[in-house]
Amino acid sequence: ISIIGFGIFSFLCGVSRTLDALVLFRVLQGLAGGPLMPLSQVLLLRIFPKEKAGVGLAIWAMTTTTAPILGPILGGTISDSWPWHCIFFITIPVAATCAFGAMRLLASSETRTEKMRMDGIGLALMLLWIGALQIMLDLGREHDWFADPTIIALAVIAAVGLIVFLAWELTEDQPIVDLRVFRHRGFTVAVASLSFAFAAFFASAVIIPQWLHTSMGYTPTWAGYATAFTGVAAVIMSPIVAKLSTRYGPRALVCFGILWLGMTSLLRVHWNSGADFWTLAFPQLLQGVGMPFFFIPLTTLALAAVEPRETAAAAGVMSFLRTMAGAIGTSVSATMWDNSSRVARSEIVSTMNTQGTSDALAAQGFSVDQIRGVIAQLVDREAMAVATTHIFLISAVVFAFAAMIIWLTPRPTR
Repeated sequence: ISIIGFGIFSFLCGVSRTLDALVLFRVLQGLAGGPLMPLSQVLLLRIFPKEKAGVGLAIWAMTTTTAPILGPILGGTISDSWPWHCIFFITIPVAATCAFGAMRLLASSETRTEKMRMDGIGLALMLLWIGALQIMLDLGREHDWFADPTIIALAVIAAVGLIVFLAWELTEDQPIVDLRVFRHRGFTVAVASLSFAFAAFFASAVIIPQWLHTSMGYTPTWAGYATAFTGVAAVIMSPIVAKLSTRYGPRALVCFGILWLGMTSLLRVHWNSGADFWTLAFPQLLQGVGMPFFFIPLTTLALAAVEPRETAAAAGVMSFLRTMAGAIGTSVSATMWDNSSRVARSEIVSTMNTQGTSDALAAQGFSVDQIRGVIAQLVDREAMAVATTHIFLISAVVFAFAAMIIWLTPRPTR
């Protein structure tokens, strides 16, 4: 049902003709696709023997890390060659194939079902505050955030809805979201570490292609090539991490993986507007080395901290918070990137001496307006480069924090 719904809403995204319609169908697409990640983990843990759960999660991680390879390249190629609507239309045959495969091949992994009362009020409250928050994050930057009454209203609805939702779920006998999994310190800390690290990771995944395309002159296709190297090393390292997870504790592996991601962010701090393709692509390749150390052991650490009967609920909560962290990280980083570029531009303009450049351009026959345009374009390009390096510096700090708090989790016993 989730896969079919995802395909339907992908089609509706593709045929949207207004931004409001696109945002609405994207929200509904997320609601349909949200269960896929936790359900795939739960089914996988049922299929694999307990002693091979780490291997199963490694295979699962390998499939998820192919997205950074195929996504940017395919998205860039489509953007250059076809209308943007095709990005959503290519999902439809994939969804149809996966839905057919799930119905035919996964039925044997089902467990006995029970007729249970649906927490309708909890579901309505969850849809209310998540929907308001997601729309606020999607539209906030275009509406100058809290300078717009609509964004303020959405923020109030999201905040009040969240408070009421939490109060209801904590007192409900059969909640739609089992928040009691947070009583396990290992799960709570692991999910917090995952959220911070994923927000920082997603920030770079969004900022880099935009910077390459809007400021560095890369086409969407070549921006995709530059960013796709992340997935190459991740796929190679996934089975290696699965082997290492049987010899080393998950906390040490997670700490190493997140610190590695922070190190690759520091490498990007030295980027500038004159960087060549491999200077930009090499940190992406190195980043992929740390991703399996981050995803696989952290998933194991979080799910091992809860009771076996709580695995499905814990996986759902973890997937939800990871997705929300990515959305919040995207919105915050995009806003900071824009604001930082404006500050950098003002600082550059206040200290620059353009007389020599103006004279050189005038000697080549440029008019006064053309000279101003060239200098303005140069200043904008340098300001965007400075703003981009600031984002990476902040990301490195967030990665370091996420790596350190993982040691607050108890040593796993399962």
